[in-house]
Amino acid sequence: MVFIPKGRKKELYGKVREYLKRVFHELARQRNCEIIEGYMSGDHVHMCLAIPPKYSVSEVVGYLKGKSAIAIARQFDGRQRNFSGESFWARGYAVSTVGFELDKIRDYIRHQEGQEQEEDEGRF
Repeated sequence: MVFIPKGRKKELYGKVREYLKRVFHELARQRNCEIIEGYMSGDHVHMCLAIPPKYSVSEVVGYLKGKSAIAIARQFDGRQRNFSGESFWARGYAVSTVGFELDKIRDYIRHQEGQEQEEDEGRF
């Protein structure tokens, strides 16, 4: 799956990137999902997830995007309470279900590093 910050601003750098890596893994674990491969570019996120059949893809993506936006706001904006939902991520996402082509998807995500200027900082 691929999703972007609102306005496709290059906001996924430094402390935010390191914080999001931990947050995404924790949120995926709470939904019994496994992040197989992931890469955060400056302006988008690539993620290959193993989602159990009891959850729909849209439910898991909505959970990841919503809870991570709240976590970012709490950590970097200093707010602690009264959230009706922060809008860090843009609406929508691109997703493809995989099966036999899992290796191709993993290679694609791994090679995002070569296409970007940074090396190995964005992987999670």
